Amino acid sequence: MDEKIISSNIKKLRTQKKVTLQALAKRTGLTKGYLSKVERSEKAPPYSTLTKIAGALGVEVTTMLSKNIEPPIDVRLCLSRGKNREIIKETSQFSGYDYEVLAENKPGKNMEPFIIHAPWEIRKMYSHEGEEFMYVMEGTLEFLYGEETYVLEKGDNVYFDSCVPHSGKSLGDKKSRLLVVIYFYKRNRQ
Repeated sequence: MDEKIISSNIKKLRTQKKVTLQALAKRTGLTKGYLSKVERSEKAPPYSTLTKIAGALGVEVTTMLSKNIEPPIDVRLCLSRGKNREIIKETSQFSGYDYEVLAENKPGKNMEPFIIHAPWEIRKMYSHEGEEFMYVMEGTLEFLYGEETYVLEKGDNVYFDSCVPHSGKSLGDKKSRLLVVIYFYKRNRQ
């Protein structure tokens, strides 16, 4: 995915919601200058910054990753067909991870579901508000959580507090494929 799309989407969402840069800065705790730079950038900001901006705009992070942002429709059911889902290739904030966004059109989600294709090496650790659930669908995953390391096989799962630094990498000759669900305490409303 072109990271410039993410930066452009931030501005598009902000203007759709009639939020000024100053108001967004106040909501996120980031400076107006920094947010302006993010909107003009060719690189997406770090995941922790994306979650702050998403929360302040009342959207999910996955909304900012979409190629086509349309004003939200209030739906109580979101059906996504697998044949239409694309794999989003790694970006600088998701180093090494390819992923598929699930339930991408559901506004006001409590959870963010993904299918993650884990890289062969760990490039960075992640830490963010909320809880996370990972289920190994294929392959073997080396999962780092704080100072601990766990090896997860197909069928294994882990549920954890995601403010603790965490990451993972594929082991063996087949890339790990994971169902990942992130729960944010502060529900994003659209």
